[in-house]
Amino acid sequence: MRRLLPALIAVLLPLTAAAQTPYAGPLFDAHLHYNDEACMFPGACPYPIAEVLAMMQRSGVRAIIANSRPNVGTRSLAAARDETRKAGITVVPFVRLYRNRADYSGWFADESIHTMVQDELAAGTAAGPYRGLGEFHLYDSANADGPVAAKLMKLAQARGLVVLAHVDDAAIDKLMAHAPQARLIWAHTGIGGAPIERVRALMQRYPQLVGELSYRPGLTTGGGGLSAEWKALMTTFPDRFVVGSDTWINGRWSGYEALMSDARRWLGDLPPEVARRIGWGNGARLFGLADPD
Repeated sequence: MRRLLPALIAVLLPLTAAAQTPYAGPLFDAHLHYNDEACMFPGACPYPIAEVLAMMQRSGVRAIIANSRPNVGTRSLAAARDETRKAGITVVPFVRLYRNRADYSGWFADESIHTMVQDELAAGTAAGPYRGLGEFHLYDSANADGPVAAKLMKLAQARGLVVLAHVDDAAIDKLMAHAPQARLIWAHTGIGGAPIERVRALMQRYPQLVGELSYRPGLTTGGGGLSAEWKALMTTFPDRFVVGSDTWINGRWSGYEALMSDARRWLGDLPPEVARRIGWGNGARLFGLADPD
C-alpha cells in the first residue's frame, strides 16, 4: 500500500487542481443596483460611474442588469454610452418599482407604481428600451395576488419583459399564475433558502424560471467551492441559472471585485461548458446579446 500511495497522489492532485481552477470567461451580472446611496448627485457620489465600470471591467463583467432606486441610477448607467462601450460592458436596463424605500412595503397595491412603470417604459433609456421589471420584494407571499402585482406580471408577459423578483417559493407559484408565460428571474433563488428539492420542482414546473445565485444559502462549502447538491442541480438545469452581485448597499460595491472572484471560484467546480452558460451565456441568451470578442 505504501508503494501505491505516491502513484495515487500523483493521479489525484491534478484532478483536485483542475476542480479548483476558477472560471475565466466573461460574466453577466444579472442583479446589479446603482441606488442613490452609491451616487445621489455629484457632491455625494462615493461610487461614480467611471469607478463602478472600472470594477466591472477588472472583474471580467461584460453585461449587467441595471435596476436602481430610484430609476435615475439605471438611466445614468444607460446614458454613459461612450464609457460603457470603452469598458466593453452592455447595460440591460430594468424598471425598478421603487421611488424610495417607502415603496418596498406597499407597491403591490399602489396604482401610482403602476403609472410610474408605464411612464418609464414609454420614456425608455439612452441605451434603448427597458428590458424588464424589478427587482421587487414581497415580504408576504400573499401580496403576490395584490392588484398591481397581478397587473405588472401580465404587463411583463404581454410586452416580453423579464421580471426580477425577490420572493419566496410560494410567491413564485402565485406570480406565475398571473402570467404563465412570463420570464422570471428568481433573485437569490429564494432568499430564505427554499429546500433544493423545492427549487428543483419549481424549475420543472416553470420552464421560464431562472435562478439568480447571490446570497443563496447552501450554495458553497466553507472553502468557497460549490456544494455537491447545487452542482448536481446546475448540471441538471445548466440553462436555468445566472450570477449576480446585488449591490444593494455601498458595502457590496466596496467588495464588488471580491464578489465576482467568489463566483468565479465556485463556477470553476462545474464542467467548463456549464460554467460558461451560468457565468455568461444564460443571461446573454435571455436578452439576445452576442458573445464578447
